[in-house]
Amino acid sequence: MINVIAQTGKNRQLNYMEKISYQDQEIRRWDVGPSTFLASPEKGALLMNWHLNMGDGSVRDVIHWPESLDESGLRGVHGGIPILFPFAGKCFHNKEAEKWVPSSGTPVNMPLHGFAKDADFSIRSIDQAGFEVGMIQAEQHRESYPYDYTFTVIYHFLELSLQISLIMENEGRTPIPWSAGLHPYFQVPWRKDLSLSDHSLFMPAKSVYQYEENGSLTKKIPANKNSYRLDAPDLINNIFSQTTEPKAEISLLNGEETIRISEVGGPETGSRLSFVTWTNLNAPYFCVEPWMSPPNSPANNTARMVAPTARDEFTIEIELA
Repeated sequence: MINVIAQTGKNRQLNYMEKISYQDQEIRRWDVGPSTFLASPEKGALLMNWHLNMGDGSVRDVIHWPESLDESGLRGVHGGIPILFPFAGKCFHNKEAEKWVPSSGTPVNMPLHGFAKDADFSIRSIDQAGFEVGMIQAEQHRESYPYDYTFTVIYHFLELSLQISLIMENEGRTPIPWSAGLHPYFQVPWRKDLSLSDHSLFMPAKSVYQYEENGSLTKKIPANKNSYRLDAPDLINNIFSQTTEPKAEISLLNGEETIRISEVGGPETGSRLSFVTWTNLNAPYFCVEPWMSPPNSPANNTARMVAPTARDEFTIEIELA
């Protein structure tokens, strides 16, 4: 059981939102019960940090964010929850990286994890419970993804959880492929007295693949288990698919605390859900990334198609249990 307490003060409410300056960036801060969320809605629709005010007066990060930024600012930071759109992972065409073939038949560039993470967004609504933003489509986006569409991101903040909805609306006459995802950097270890080996991953998936640098997927022989220690060296760059439950969980081995990442809502919930596990050596984070399908989805025919005038949604909930 997580021992948290809401810290209140004369000018602070349990549910509160304000604009602040942080690391030379103008961002928003939400206080929702014991949780504090920091986000930059206009720059990448980026959730930067989520931390808890603990019952003993300490602060614990759930989502990792570095203490300082370089000259790139918010771009390319190993932290927060970057939005991966229109395709999570790296696309390949004839073994050439960061290329894909849209309906026009002509290969075009597609950056790793797409372009939404570096795009500008406009705020449609914002309040004490979260925000809704729409991506501003630049010319380079149309060159990489030549379709007529609207891409919306919605955040909803609760005391011990958050929901992120990615919404694709087809405004053209051609079906649009997409396979989006999220890249959450979970703070691990959770406390200074813990190590990576004190944490486990629950992953109920039938298939496990190794993500190779050339874009190929090497199928691994499942170990007939759905629980792994986070310090297992072969857990990095794994893709888990054919999930038997639409969720994954990071837990302490003693069972005291759990972070659950799950897909919620929609008729296709969990039907194509994949998870990618990744980290850097000795990094203070571990990524368990929910994707709509495995990488290189256009070439592998695993992208979801959105018909003209139709709407598709991918919603992920991250909660503390």
